[in-house]
Amino acid sequence: MDGLVELKAVVLKRILEAVNQEGLENLRVEFLGKKGEISLKMRELGSMSSEDRMIFGPLLNSIKDEVNLALLAKRAGLDDLALDERLRTEWLDVTIPARIRATGSIHPVSQVIDEVTEIFSDMGFSVAEGPQIESDWYNFDALNIPSHHPARGEMDTFYMANSKSANGAPNVLRTHTSPVQIRSMQSLGAPIRIICPGRVYRADYDQTHTPMFHQVEGLALGKDVSMANLKWVLEEFVKAFFEVNDVELRFRASHFPFTEPSAEVDIRCSWANGQLRIGEGDDWLEILGSGMVHPKVLEASGINPNKWQGFAFGMGIDRIAMLKYGIPDLRAFFDSDLRWLRHYGFSCLDQPRLSAGLSR
Repeated sequence: MDGLVELKAVVLKRILEAVNQEGLENLRVEFLGKKGEISLKMRELGSMSSEDRMIFGPLLNSIKDEVNLALLAKRAGLDDLALDERLRTEWLDVTIPARIRATGSIHPVSQVIDEVTEIFSDMGFSVAEGPQIESDWYNFDALNIPSHHPARGEMDTFYMANSKSANGAPNVLRTHTSPVQIRSMQSLGAPIRIICPGRVYRADYDQTHTPMFHQVEGLALGKDVSMANLKWVLEEFVKAFFEVNDVELRFRASHFPFTEPSAEVDIRCSWANGQLRIGEGDDWLEILGSGMVHPKVLEASGINPNKWQGFAFGMGIDRIAMLKYGIPDLRAFFDSDLRWLRHYGFSCLDQPRLSAGLSR
């Protein structure tokens, strides 16, 4: 155990003189590794007498601790030197313009869904969702659509092959979002105020129809809800969505199996120089269907029609997007043409807010 003080001095001196991390690691192995000088001297303690062990044990532990601290300090110093060298040689001119990166855009359908949701949320409506594959009962029977109705034919509805609902009837791709209203009334009861945006499917394809498109339907139930409330809600929606101060709606008597009375709603407009202007002119444009919820629909949903009543409406999201943003062909919505998306798409910063306007 002779020369411990001299050994410590040599080790500390060599650590101080190390010039890189590799040399420092070699010193650690040389003195503190399994076969290092200090480690070997620690093993000799086992063959000493208890008196000698009490003398040399604390001394060796002290030397080992000092060496470890010296290694850590030197390692930190070498890291700082390496960082200084990198900062000296690797530099970046922050005044150089950033690289141009391709940016995506928000699809007009997504933007309009957000706009519609913002408007109706401000009027107290919540958003409800449901499955796109529906049972025959939810899609037709619960909505008072009889078995002989043309909408139930395979020329209009996509039926699911080898897929049947609990009552044995085939499942379908929902033809409207009305089944969401049935499910919501069953689970939430009345009163209720919801909108149901989502994808729907019908066997049709031309300039203004596609096999898959988007709808939003609204439902409000209460003890004294009337057509007057429906008229006010739709007027407020049209004014907010098309960003006009005044609007005139025309309700035309119609027939839908799930509402009674039923009405199609037209909006006063003009087509000056091929541009649609809402709220002025002598033309009328149909935008949606509406009416008071049929008592049979309320009964199918588990709601007493003698106690509750309400209105419902539905409109095509793609259609009102075409009207507001001047998009001529519905089929282009689903072509995935990047040129079209760049032209009609929205920036992620174009968040619809009633206080700041809903369009770009």
